[in-house]
Amino acid sequence: MASTNPRNNRKPVKPFPTRQMFILALCRICEPISFTSIFPYIYQMIDSFGITDNKNEIGIYAGMVTSAFAFAEFSTGMMWGRLSDRIGRKPVLIGGLVGTLISNAMFGFAKSFPIALVARALGGGLNGNIGVIQTTVAEIVREKEHQPRAFAIMPFIWCLGSIIGPSIGGLLAEPTRFYPNIFPPGGLLEEYPYLLPNMVASIILVLGILNGILFLEESHDVLKHKRDYGRELGQKILKFFSCRSRQRKYEGPDSYESPRAEETDPLLDRSENNTAYSTAGSSSTEEDDGIATPKGAGVTRIFTRPVVAIIISYGILAYHGMGFEQNMPVFLSTPRAEYPHHLIKFTGGLGMNTQTIGFILSMQGIFSMIAQFFFFPPLARYFGVLTLYKFVMFTFPLSYIMVPYLDFLPESLQLTGIYFVLAIKIIWTVIAYPCNAILLTNSTPSLLVLGAINGIAASCASFARTFSPTITGMIYSAGLDIGVVGLSWWCNALVCVIGGLQCLMMKREDFEGQHDEELEQTLDPEDVERIAVKASVRSAVPITSAEVAVDDYGLVVQAVDGEIANLSKSYGRGFSISRRPRGAPIANTAGEGISYRGFMRDRRGSAQRGSISTTTRAGIEDQ
Repeated sequence: MASTNPRNNRKPVKPFPTRQMFILALCRICEPISFTSIFPYIYQMIDSFGITDNKNEIGIYAGMVTSAFAFAEFSTGMMWGRLSDRIGRKPVLIGGLVGTLISNAMFGFAKSFPIALVARALGGGLNGNIGVIQTTVAEIVREKEHQPRAFAIMPFIWCLGSIIGPSIGGLLAEPTRFYPNIFPPGGLLEEYPYLLPNMVASIILVLGILNGILFLEESHDVLKHKRDYGRELGQKILKFFSCRSRQRKYEGPDSYESPRAEETDPLLDRSENNTAYSTAGSSSTEEDDGIATPKGAGVTRIFTRPVVAIIISYGILAYHGMGFEQNMPVFLSTPRAEYPHHLIKFTGGLGMNTQTIGFILSMQGIFSMIAQFFFFPPLARYFGVLTLYKFVMFTFPLSYIMVPYLDFLPESLQLTGIYFVLAIKIIWTVIAYPCNAILLTNSTPSLLVLGAINGIAASCASFARTFSPTITGMIYSAGLDIGVVGLSWWCNALVCVIGGLQCLMMKREDFEGQHDEELEQTLDPEDVERIAVKASVRSAVPITSAEVAVDDYGLVVQAVDGEIANLSKSYGRGFSISRRPRGAPIANTAGEGISYRGFMRDRRGSAQRGSISTTTRAGIEDQ
């Protein structure tokens, strides 16, 4: 008796895309290394500009440099997201790395504060990779079973880069002063004492750019079949250095150089939103314009209530997270006051020196890496992403409320208390950001607009990070003036409470990954057909109107004819593909079948999903 267990009928889960995630991670790690490498020497660099005689004001100018990056990133984040929907994720990601490279070189040669400020703003404005990378991960990893693991990788890579970056900046700044035997005085590095760490970061960026050009696949559903000359070159390089069998394994089913690979392409499955052909050799680019951003996908249909809610939650998370990062080192360095005797009205920090503070802050990256592996994936699988996100956002205030009360601990226990508070904050942060990314992906009405949505989300977070350090710092200073050192921490906790209450209103059914099943409800029929035919089928007779001819299957005749022509070319001589009438028998079906899933238009003119299959020396049959 056949089993009726639904588990037995479930489709096998595809393996985790380790190779592409590794290549994407190599591109990603360049940015945190570059971004964080300036932190160890930014104070000394601004001091060397001679912009102010008051040492207390140097921190203000250092904050302006950080804010310039965040504000520029906020200003252009949506633009880069929408551009990635139009031209693809890969070119925008590579362009972002190039922008960071230009910013690094300019910052290393800066000899005045305005030049340094412009360099950092340029780095933020030319790089919109935060949202684009999240979109790419969402498109590479479609299976929900793999999402917790996939969305935890990029935060882990950021943590790894945030350990390497400060090490480069701290060790290589002012080399003629610290390593005179290796870098003798009087040369270029004495004139530009902060050039060397930026040069090393730039070399890492160049390697990341080459890695992306040669090996990173385009993940955009519509544009992924466009010919990629960089990846073709990368495959030739690999083939030169490896045996043919290993190269064939690397190229996978979507190689441009093997037309027969299309016959058994495992990516033909609809869950990957792919089509069953390759556009190798196609030089047609005039049809690309307008493909990625359907004109019928209006703002009200893209920015649904769940999408807006998650973006707002992302902004709240970024605001209080940046507030913690800005406040913690200031609190640790604030001189001690008398032992507190009141639960609310007390002042003073922990009075630690810069070496101790630096060690404490560097431990955050290590804690984050551990939490990425041992906390988020199992918790997300056990409790579910939405439930876990609600819990974390609602309990986040605990890590802020406890910080000022470290003053009450004996000096021998304060370091333990600090690590305890940091551990809570880091674990909660490590859980919150991947959860937010997964929920945003699953709430998106269409993956065709996921890049724009992630770009707007990244802009919202950058906007929050732009103002959070300034506002938090002002509240902290005001709290010291009135004798309440915990004022800024408790205000941040209040922001956390607002974020937690907002999350409690989120419903599970809003985050069930509706973009695959309800795409036709988000896009107009004309948009669906335009995308399917212009980008997927590339038929010889383009559809220019919604009033088109359909066959007795309800399939667009031009689309079917175009697909037959493409398949015939890919098979080569000795094979023929033809259309057969409904009900006609299929002969000579010994050849391998190829399935093609596309879009149909029924007699009423509404767009529907449909699928056909082709068989060598046979024809097209309805599935």
